[in-house]
Amino acid sequence: MPPSERIVLLLGVLFLGTRWTIHQRSASALQIQQAFTSPNQTNNFVVDEVSRRVYLATVNTIYQLNGTLHLEVEKTTGPVKDNSLCHAPQLPQATCEHPKAYTDNFNKLLQLDRAQGVLVACGSVYQGFCELRKMENVSEIAVEFPPQGAKTVFPSMLNIAANHPNASTVGLIFRSHGGNTRLLVGATYTGMGSQFFPKNHSKEDLRFENTPELAIRSLNIKDLSRLFTYDINPSEDNVFKIKQEVKPKNKLNFVHAFIQKSYSYIAINNDANMGHKESQPNSILARICLDTENPRKSTTESRKLTESYIQMGLQCGSNGNIYNRLVSVYPAEIFTADGQGPEHYLFGVFAKSNKNSALCAYKFSDIEEVIRQGRRNCSNSPSSGDVQVLDSVIQGSGAVCIQKGNIVLQPEQLDCGAAHLQHPLALRKPLRAAPLFEAVGLSSVAVDSVHHHTVVFLGTTSGRLRKLNLLKNLTLANYKSLKLRSGESVHHIMTFDPNDRNYLYLMTSNHLLRVKVSKCDQYTSCNECLGASDAYCGWCTLESRCSIQRECSPQQLSRSWIGLGEGLHQCPSMTITPPEISITVDMKNVGILINGSVPDLHSSTVECDYGLGVSTTATLHLDSGPSQIQTCPLLPRERYPGIPAGRDHITVPMAIKVNGIPVVSGNFIVYDCEKTGVIHPKTACRSCLSTRWRCYWNQEKNICVSSKNDSKDLLLENASSCPSLVASKVAPSPSGSPQDIAVSLDNTEEGTALECDFGNEQLYEARWRGRSEVVCSGVTLTTADRSQVFHLNLRRKDHPDKYIDSPLPMTVEVYNCGTGSSDCSQCWGRQDKGHLCAWCDNSCRLQNQCRPHGNQCPNPEVLKISPLSGPLEGGTLLTIQGRNLGRRASNVTVAIGGVPCRLLEDQYVVSVRVVCVTGESESTRSAVVSVTVDQNAMGQSQDYFSYLIPKVFSMEPKNGSRAGGTRVTIRGEHLAVGSRVRVRVNGTQDCRIIKLNSDTIECTMPAAVHPRSEPIPMCVEFEDLPCQSPDLIRYYSYEKNPSISDIRPSKSYLSGGRSITVMGQGFDLVQIVTMEVTEIGDKPAKSDCDVRSTTIITCPSPPSPQSKRAVVKFYLNEVLYMGDSPILHGELEEEEDEPQGGQFYLDYLENPQFFTATKEKLIKHHPGEPLTLIINKGPSELDLAPEEYTVMIGSIPCDISFNNNQLFHCTINGSLSSSERELPVTVQVGNFHKTIAMVQLGGSELAIVVSIVVCSVLLLLCTVALVVYCTKSRRAERYWQKTLLQMEEMESQIREEIRKGFAELQTDMTDLTKELNRSQGIPFLEYKQFVTRTFFPKMCSDYERSLVQPIYENDALGPRALPETHPLLQDWQPANTSRPNMEEGIALFSTLLNNKHFLITFVHALEQQKDFAVRDRCSLASLLTIALHGKLEYYTSIMKDLLVDLIDASASKNPKLMLRRTESVVEKMLTNWMSICMYSYLKETVGEPFFLLLCAIKQQINKGSIDAITGKARYTLNEEWLLRENIEAKPQNINVSFQGCGMDSLMVRVMNTDTICQVKEKILEAFYKNLPFSQWPRAEDVDLEWFSSGGHSQILLDLDNSSVMEDGRKKLNTVFHYKIPDGASLAMSLKDKRENTLGRAKDLDTEKYVHLVLPHDELTEPKKSHRHSHRKKVLPEIYLTRLLSTKGTLQKFLDDLFQAILSIPPEKPPLAVKYFFDFLEEQAEKRGITDPDTLHIWKTNSLPLRFWVNILKNPQFVFDIDKTDHMDACLSVIAQAFIDACSISDLQLGKDSPTNKLLYAKEIPEYKKRVQCYYRQIQEMAPLSEQEMNAHLAEESRKYRNEFNTNLALSEIYQYAKRYRNQVVSALDANPTARRTQLQHKFEQVIALVEDNIYECSSEA
Repeated sequence: MPPSERIVLLLGVLFLGTRWTIHQRSASALQIQQAFTSPNQTNNFVVDEVSRRVYLATVNTIYQLNGTLHLEVEKTTGPVKDNSLCHAPQLPQATCEHPKAYTDNFNKLLQLDRAQGVLVACGSVYQGFCELRKMENVSEIAVEFPPQGAKTVFPSMLNIAANHPNASTVGLIFRSHGGNTRLLVGATYTGMGSQFFPKNHSKEDLRFENTPELAIRSLNIKDLSRLFTYDINPSEDNVFKIKQEVKPKNKLNFVHAFIQKSYSYIAINNDANMGHKESQPNSILARICLDTENPRKSTTESRKLTESYIQMGLQCGSNGNIYNRLVSVYPAEIFTADGQGPEHYLFGVFAKSNKNSALCAYKFSDIEEVIRQGRRNCSNSPSSGDVQVLDSVIQGSGAVCIQKGNIVLQPEQLDCGAAHLQHPLALRKPLRAAPLFEAVGLSSVAVDSVHHHTVVFLGTTSGRLRKLNLLKNLTLANYKSLKLRSGESVHHIMTFDPNDRNYLYLMTSNHLLRVKVSKCDQYTSCNECLGASDAYCGWCTLESRCSIQRECSPQQLSRSWIGLGEGLHQCPSMTITPPEISITVDMKNVGILINGSVPDLHSSTVECDYGLGVSTTATLHLDSGPSQIQTCPLLPRERYPGIPAGRDHITVPMAIKVNGIPVVSGNFIVYDCEKTGVIHPKTACRSCLSTRWRCYWNQEKNICVSSKNDSKDLLLENASSCPSLVASKVAPSPSGSPQDIAVSLDNTEEGTALECDFGNEQLYEARWRGRSEVVCSGVTLTTADRSQVFHLNLRRKDHPDKYIDSPLPMTVEVYNCGTGSSDCSQCWGRQDKGHLCAWCDNSCRLQNQCRPHGNQCPNPEVLKISPLSGPLEGGTLLTIQGRNLGRRASNVTVAIGGVPCRLLEDQYVVSVRVVCVTGESESTRSAVVSVTVDQNAMGQSQDYFSYLIPKVFSMEPKNGSRAGGTRVTIRGEHLAVGSRVRVRVNGTQDCRIIKLNSDTIECTMPAAVHPRSEPIPMCVEFEDLPCQSPDLIRYYSYEKNPSISDIRPSKSYLSGGRSITVMGQGFDLVQIVTMEVTEIGDKPAKSDCDVRSTTIITCPSPPSPQSKRAVVKFYLNEVLYMGDSPILHGELEEEEDEPQGGQFYLDYLENPQFFTATKEKLIKHHPGEPLTLIINKGPSELDLAPEEYTVMIGSIPCDISFNNNQLFHCTINGSLSSSERELPVTVQVGNFHKTIAMVQLGGSELAIVVSIVVCSVLLLLCTVALVVYCTKSRRAERYWQKTLLQMEEMESQIREEIRKGFAELQTDMTDLTKELNRSQGIPFLEYKQFVTRTFFPKMCSDYERSLVQPIYENDALGPRALPETHPLLQDWQPANTSRPNMEEGIALFSTLLNNKHFLITFVHALEQQKDFAVRDRCSLASLLTIALHGKLEYYTSIMKDLLVDLIDASASKNPKLMLRRTESVVEKMLTNWMSICMYSYLKETVGEPFFLLLCAIKQQINKGSIDAITGKARYTLNEEWLLRENIEAKPQNINVSFQGCGMDSLMVRVMNTDTICQVKEKILEAFYKNLPFSQWPRAEDVDLEWFSSGGHSQILLDLDNSSVMEDGRKKLNTVFHYKIPDGASLAMSLKDKRENTLGRAKDLDTEKYVHLVLPHDELTEPKKSHRHSHRKKVLPEIYLTRLLSTKGTLQKFLDDLFQAILSIPPEKPPLAVKYFFDFLEEQAEKRGITDPDTLHIWKTNSLPLRFWVNILKNPQFVFDIDKTDHMDACLSVIAQAFIDACSISDLQLGKDSPTNKLLYAKEIPEYKKRVQCYYRQIQEMAPLSEQEMNAHLAEESRKYRNEFNTNLALSEIYQYAKRYRNQVVSALDANPTARRTQLQHKFEQVIALVEDNIYECSSEA
């Protein structure tokens, strides 16, 4: 290959490579330089301008980085143990009763104080506590605060930042005039009443009650006593605090705080206004004057914060388009169009609730002037209403704006307040600005002024950084974008590198980035560099690259860097002389003129570079300002590149190098004249002499040369001298006929040997005829076409490749008469074209080949006319088709019934077609169309043409969107007349017609041109004539375009067909909607949508071949929706992951998976029976809704009755029958159809047999029951007769006792409240003890007997506190030696229990076992409650599912019996659930009245005698415990001292019939009444000593040597026995050692001992003792009136208790009761149970009888008290009264009714009303959603987390599982869902692990 060709090839490759590089370069104008990744969420960062360190604060960590973001130091700050209701632990006097948990520490404030060398870091823990860390090493504390031993530390010094992750905090550090460092902090209020305050607080938890929203604090680390204090007296003047009562209306969210001049500005949002008025601004800019300059009065006085505080609103946008929430602010100094120098602006990003956002800018001079005018108005024009006092602030009380006409405010007073303007002020009118830029999701802003150009950087919520270049008038020039971290929002604070503003620090969710603000090196030319309009970029001339100015090394040279402001014309360019060089010329040098901005090159090395390493040294000649002249040696001729074939020149590049770097480039042309003639053979001479460079034509050699000097031949210089052919017209000739053709020539020498060339090697001799003419002889040309044209050229015989120039082509036409002439007129008509054809024998031939019979043709024949009608005005283009319609247009005339039709000659086709324009008709008519040829031959049409009058009747719709595309239907008559119909809009646009017939026009409206909203005219026009009649006009209105806000769901399955809901506004204007999905295939997929309402459109998603993210666009009325946000000019690129206007994203995921519960493919079913299928869902992120599923069994739809995330049920209640034996089960989701199983239909004979057997058994049972009932009835009748006789005998004996009892009742009905010590604390049990006693009542008592008693017996003097005796409250210790895998097995078992299918199947399996007793069921339920206590939501769902099964079972029998007893697991679970949910209500509302009632019962019983052995008493509510003898007893007081008790002696009231043990108990109660009973000593463990008046002492005992015998029994010693007088002194002391004492009196053998009365059975014996023989014979029933006395005394306490139980406190309604009652009502409604009594019974059985009665009977479940047997008996009567009150049946009471029911018979009706009212109030409460209830349950779980040993509970449950292992496995295997999820296998694994059978576990696996 020649060297020249190699050079050309390499240059070509170089050029191609350069173009490719430019095309592929990134369009981004930004570049990430360094990045630091944080594993935790980032919070704040700050940059030190001296050390260039960057400090980054994240959740739980602070990082110290260098300027390039490399880690230097890392310090962990969390999590720490904290509680938001506790003071900071650094507070010396702080204590906290709330439990603390590990809490993440969110950094709320990060500020640098370089002067003191500290970093201020405040976190969300410890109530917003701040630390002062060393700047050199953040892992070290700079100042320990508070210092060790500090006593005067207050919460306000520690609680600085907001203590919640989502609450805002801003701050800044400044120095006052005295050099004191201060910290300004703004923090969102998080105290009581705010959304951030914990819900489980108490009334004492008012942590933030005195915390201000704004405060200026001392930051002088040398004065620790004042550190973080408000540092002013009074301190209220240095704080800004919202009044507590108006805090809900002033929810301040702080955005940023910064210093401008001597002011601090704080940007705030008032979130209390969000969501109310979208069109109103909620953004606030507040200003405070700082003491950073000279003091105003003295050096000791500090400026008050509240004195200078003033705020104003910031409004971005107008006219309803207001961006009302401030997101980010940035103050900047920029240059604007006024040319007055730099001005200070405040730039802010504002947003709407729909994520649309905008950039606005405000002049600080406007802000300052508005503030001055506001203070001026407050002083001089207070009535103007422009300014007001902030009455929401504690300092803002009082009328401040008072007329002060005689006061002239000084400038400082106008700026910072005056003596009479010392209150915070607010300007009423906001400062307004128009948006400079609008986009979606802006989150931050930073602004820089570069070379007098303004550049704005905007971060976005989608992880992008936008760069905006603004013009001088602050309008947008262009913008670029950089993708940072997709999905990570940019933090609202961005900071330029203080040492190099070409770098910007910014923060995303988990990254800190250092971004280079301009990527100048991507631009490869000066024009590109300056054309990018990037203020940072300029052309570095001597380095020939685009760079920022500081990176251009020869900065000291003038004109070495060309900036944006200098313009494109300053880019270096070069002019080369000469610009074209012949390849044959030997030229030594070329001249070069350099233009543009280039520095002085005299001191530089300048070269001319020709590429490929070839360069020459340039010589500089002249430097005259910016232009410079030089010369360069040219390449030697042999180095010239070769010229490619087919071309006559090549362009050679050339560059000027300065110091080896190309500075400017150009090119020149190397040409070859000889090649010019070669590449243009037919016009070689003229082409040679017409080039832009100089060439000559050698006529002798017929070549093109570049120089005269190379040849002595004649050279032509003018193209007009070239030998050339003169084109002439040749008459058409018939095909195959020989002829001679004469050709004229110019400038051609006569005799030159030539040939005639007609192409295709058709050559004929050219004979000279004269000096300038040749003749082509015997030319015979043929054609089979109607006509063919041949081109004629003259070729030189001596040079076959050389031609005589043909400037204009010479052609010869050859025709064939036999082709293309089908009728007479067509044939004769060809004569006008010179074709000599004639019509002979019905064919067309040459005239000389036939003898025609004249040239007359047949009459015209009209075959078709179109159109058939037209308007009266005429103008219709009438097309007539036929035969023999004339030979030429001039011979044809057309008429329509006398109305002429003007012929259009240009559209006339000989013989076959005539087109004419109809004339105007005076009236409507119909006539034939006549065609006349040569004025005598005429033809007429078969069809009539009609003149009609079109009319318009209606148009729909009359309005549409401004974007156009609305399809309008116009109805009328004769609308299709004429040849041209159009619908004109406002006379300027066309409505595009898509359908047209005589009565209807459908057309598509164009887009609106003008913004006017008034109706515009639309007219139907015909034949291009203007609107002819008002009847053709209708009016149309353009309205605001529809807008699309979102699409949901944003995911689809691959098969497509999912209904996508499009949300927006204005869809009533939409007729046709098409959704286009791109990027899922080779071409976009489209689907048609339906408009559902003005705000909803639904579209089926098209299918996709693969899972990926697709872009969704919408065509509304066939017009592409571009979004409702403004379209920005200068948008150069589409950004990934960020939809442009009108674009949305749709994620395609794999198709959903479905399978039956056990994955069986064949399901057997008996016809006629209901069928329920459980269908499981595979894991999917599609979030399918229940309505998206369709299940078909064959052709029968299956109703979906239940649905959750894992499965759904479908049911067919009707008969499922088919002629086919198997029916497919098909699940359909959109276009996705899948058959998951087959249903096999079987017979029902077995069901019939079973039904007959069941009916027979039921009939037998009914017969047996009838016989038993009759027998019982006869026995009851006999008993009634016997009782009646006994009552008649007693009647006479009762009268005396009633009289005495009535007197006793009147005297004893006093208020027992006087004797109760209400001040003593109520001894509530802890929650865990309440739960274990409620869940395991029998077990707890057993444990206490076995554990508490031995513990106390070993330590008689120790406290009697009740330990956590229950195993569920102790740590679990598995047998690690025998069963090493037990813990793993229990953990796996726990996982199984958290599977709903397993747990429900497990419970049902156990309940079906006959030996699974009621006690086992209750125990299992309680163990499950303990095990699932941490997941009460899940526990509740299990309970509800089991209850549904129970309700189904009860509804089929007797629904009123449901929940009557606790015989199943779920009934005990319900009891436990109620206990958990009602504990707080019980403790806070019912606890106090219940405890008072217990105290009242105890004191009332103690007022009379009590038999120590039988327990019977004079005063009681229970007849069986009534002391039915008249025992005379007197009360007396004794003075008792208790040794070692630490209390003074007490006066104790006892009865003289009390035994010594009873006296001890009363004394212990007096001394220990303020302590829980578990901490009391027992009576058996103390000695009681009596000091008689004689100085003797005596130990008092129940039995001693002085005890007397009575009726053969030893009688217990009493106070009366020892003759202890009233007021006697006794001493009590604890025994030193446990002795074998008598034990409890009630446990004594009644055969040996007696107190007051004998046992009841002995009183009835025939043989009476001596004691009874002396008593008056009285029936014991006469003492029943004492029951009334006790009842009356206790009535008030009982009423208070019932009122507390049956009331709904508004501050704490019983949510669980409401939730469960609603559940019962829902279940009843589902089953068609409408009987209100049934629902009443259900509610009663679930709450009053199940929970309250249990509590009433067992107060020891709630309180730490001594429940005696007698108290238990009284509570049984009260509980019975409560049960009767809840009953719906009326009590049928008589004299034979039990006294326990008769006692409260009078009050029961009133109690019934209370119960019914309570049920009604519960029903009227607002419904409780599942989410609200789940939140409540989750809160209950959280409060008592880790209270119980769940592992032990799981172990106990496991024992049941092990015991019934086979039955559980069988049940799991029978459950399709359990079988599908292999639950039985997992269950076997649990057994294997716990039993340590690894082999079994492995084999199962």
